[in-house]
Amino acid sequence: MKNLLLVGAILYSTIIFAQQAPQTNSQLSVNLLIPSLEYEMSMGKKTTLDLNLGTGFAYRSTNNDSGYAVFPTFHAQYRFYYNLDKRLEKGKKISENSGNYFTALAEITSGNPIFGDLKSQADYAVFIGPAWGLQRVYNSGFKLNINLGGGIGFNDLGDSYFSPFVGLQLGWLILK
Repeated sequence: MKNLLLVGAILYSTIIFAQQAPQTNSQLSVNLLIPSLEYEMSMGKKTTLDLNLGTGFAYRSTNNDSGYAVFPTFHAQYRFYYNLDKRLEKGKKISENSGNYFTALAEITSGNPIFGDLKSQADYAVFIGPAWGLQRVYNSGFKLNINLGGGIGFNDLGDSYFSPFVGLQLGWLILK
């Protein structure tokens, strides 16, 4: 009888622990600040592939001139959420991938702006680099995502450059 109770307790605690283990989720969201549609696909317990199709904002300032523009973009990130266990231990939300992450990102941007005064002679530009991010999805479905990093950009004209990367997304989760 004691052995049966012990086996039952171990089995019960294993089931409870398995339900509490951190796990990323696949989800679809819409971003409103800079309009885009984003799909984040779970790749493992702490990793996701984030695909974003929409628009991107660019600002450039030189000694002679400055300008801004909004361009059509495709953005991809491979994310590793590093603090899900810690958030879970503190009783904080981890569902809908609410956590901090490191990411490798890649972005391709059209050379023709939708609007703005920043003109480019290139047909496209590509940007790649590492970043740190923070994502929170609240019970209302409101989503906040911040990315900070840097990387290398280049275009079809052979130009290359180093640039910081700052991303801010405000939007809504529309499908889990």
